[in-house]
Amino acid sequence: MTGPDAVFPRADALAKAVGAERYSADVTPPGCLWAGVRRAGVAHALITGLDVAAARATPGVVAVLTRRDVPGTNRQGIVHKDQPVLCGERVRHRGDPVALVLAESREALALALSRIDAAFSPLPGVFEPAAALDRDAPYVHPEHPDGNLLAYGLVEKGDAPTALADCAVTVSGEYHTPMQDHVFLELPNGTARLTPAGVLDMVVSTQAPFRDRFEIAHALGLNPWTIRVRAPYLGGGFGGKDGATVQCLLALAALNAGGRWVKMVWDREETFLAGYKRHAAVMRVTLGADADGTLRALTGSLLFDAGPYAHLSGEIMALALEHAGGPYRIPHTRLEGSCAYTNNPVGGAFRGFGVLQSSFAIERLMDALATRLGRDPAGLRLQNALGRGEPNAIGVTPEPGAGAAECLTAVLAHPAWTERAAWKRQAPPFTRRGVGVTCMQNAMGYGRGLPDAAAAKLELTKQGTFRIYNSVPDMGQGNASAFVTMAAQALHQSPEAFALIQPDTRHCLPAGSSSASRTTFTFGNALLGACRAMEAKLRARAALALLCDDPARLILSPGLVTDPATGAAVPLARLGALLPRDDRLCVDQFVMAVVENPPDTGRQFKLGFPHRFYSHGACLCAVEVDELTGRVRLGRCVVSVACGRVLSLEGVTQQVQGAAAQGIGLALFEDPALENGCMGAGDLSRYLIPTALDLPDIDCLIVADDEPTGPLGLRGMGEVGIHGPGPAIAQALFDAAGLHVTRLPVTPEDLLSALGGPE
Repeated sequence: MTGPDAVFPRADALAKAVGAERYSADVTPPGCLWAGVRRAGVAHALITGLDVAAARATPGVVAVLTRRDVPGTNRQGIVHKDQPVLCGERVRHRGDPVALVLAESREALALALSRIDAAFSPLPGVFEPAAALDRDAPYVHPEHPDGNLLAYGLVEKGDAPTALADCAVTVSGEYHTPMQDHVFLELPNGTARLTPAGVLDMVVSTQAPFRDRFEIAHALGLNPWTIRVRAPYLGGGFGGKDGATVQCLLALAALNAGGRWVKMVWDREETFLAGYKRHAAVMRVTLGADADGTLRALTGSLLFDAGPYAHLSGEIMALALEHAGGPYRIPHTRLEGSCAYTNNPVGGAFRGFGVLQSSFAIERLMDALATRLGRDPAGLRLQNALGRGEPNAIGVTPEPGAGAAECLTAVLAHPAWTERAAWKRQAPPFTRRGVGVTCMQNAMGYGRGLPDAAAAKLELTKQGTFRIYNSVPDMGQGNASAFVTMAAQALHQSPEAFALIQPDTRHCLPAGSSSASRTTFTFGNALLGACRAMEAKLRARAALALLCDDPARLILSPGLVTDPATGAAVPLARLGALLPRDDRLCVDQFVMAVVENPPDTGRQFKLGFPHRFYSHGACLCAVEVDELTGRVRLGRCVVSVACGRVLSLEGVTQQVQGAAAQGIGLALFEDPALENGCMGAGDLSRYLIPTALDLPDIDCLIVADDEPTGPLGLRGMGEVGIHGPGPAIAQALFDAAGLHVTRLPVTPEDLLSALGGPE
């Protein structure tokens, strides 16, 4: 069964509940070595000396490696290979690694790292992306042909400047969103060894095991087919493990460990220092409309802080530009995007992938326009929301399906909206209350120019059960359990008849990364194709055993293939025992469709622009502001989503609530306190994230929908829920306290200033 009432048991639920499930962090082979790195600790400098003699002399130390010990290119990066495995001449941020130590124990490792004497000649740093693009700014990469401009993009549709000049009303704003850390529970880690056969065998907490092979091979001069990467369940990822964290360093350590297992684990402080972050962004935008509120034109610029290395910054900027018009009907658009190299921490993938930043800007503009026109912000959104078959702000017509209007309508029918006036009147003394709503959208998949395919393998065992060779890591979102449910429904078997093999590049087939709201859509489609092939094969083989001349009339049921005409049946265990292994395997591949004839609005983008499929949503946040302290408390959060058919209401609800919690954290809690390339909030006592006690009830509303190209009619929805809380809270704070929020996170000091209290 599918639909909002459907419930499927998580395949990993019991094992995780009793602590029996093994994560990568739980893999610690007896007698393994421990690896760790000496970080630069300075934001920008030349390396003038690196004395490792004392570290090498430390008891228990097996090896100390520097840039001279790195074979291959010593360069890593998903698109642009500009990040060293170990730095040899220059460091570009405080987390850059300069030496790698292998030791018999963690204690010996820590002592040896403290004994490495690194000398630096400081270079001028650049910490503001706008300043980085000045002509006289110090270069982060002196060899880069465009200075500190990593990437530039232009999206243009119609004649936006002329249309804007003809508008009856315009609103402009400069909006800032901060750097954000993923704060996953399982820290970056892995275990590796070089086998006697020359295979580099790795168990890593990663979102992209198949791509990791090629990253490691390129950086270290290896044959990718001699690298095996296994990815057990992840204890969270959110994009922060979509790219090399420990992988290349761990591989280098294993190559120098004499065949012994090596383990590397970053602690929380090191993860804050060296891990990827959501890009901080500055958006200067102008929106124009007719006197009746009909949107006419959008112009502006988006500037992203890439940090010192490219990673996926250009692609993230492209997605931000694609979504900068929101789910609204805007006939004229002109938007520029830039990514600047700085000496701040590395910007990388994070749930929302650039969409969160530009969504905050357009939604704040919609609120500003509503204020100028004296309109209800919700009504203005409904008036301009895209209908089915209408082109969006960049000229792409998304695949038909329920959109933002349907989602917002569902939220507006919720008591948190319909009873808001009474709720606000009932505010306690010295408390102000406000309510805000917003719309959301998020593209699904890699987008045009990037191969977005998945291959699935399904096996009938000799015992008559099945093995699913899962190729995409499950980082907590439940896709692995969804695959079991899909296969069980397709083959008319009990879920208990399926064993799930976790991603392993030796046994599974390539299926891309666990990212971009694509995982269940792409691999799920491939898996259902393999199920159809398996069903046909089982019917054909059973027809021979049952002397049936029409295999199509045979019916699969739990453990059996039955001929309804005669009542005769053959057990799947018998078929499994009789068939050779090759006949018990079925594979299939699915390739996600892209926009076949993209509009000439973003012609300079080669990768990831535009997209064909979108999920939509809407969000309401109700806030309480303490007039004496400026403290904000969320009274209610309501999120609606349209993401195709629902395989499990519980699974969708968990994803929506988790995404909303991260959006709330960005809006009210998570201040990186960045100064001169250093996060002042370097641990969880200073970098605050919302706990269960800080979060309100988060209601999840499902808007009925169906995606005909999706597996069982579903679309990806893991990201869309994160975009609503920021702008919804901002509008609620304006409703409550008259604060015009242009920068996140909002602090008590901001609110006290708006209320006229002490600053």
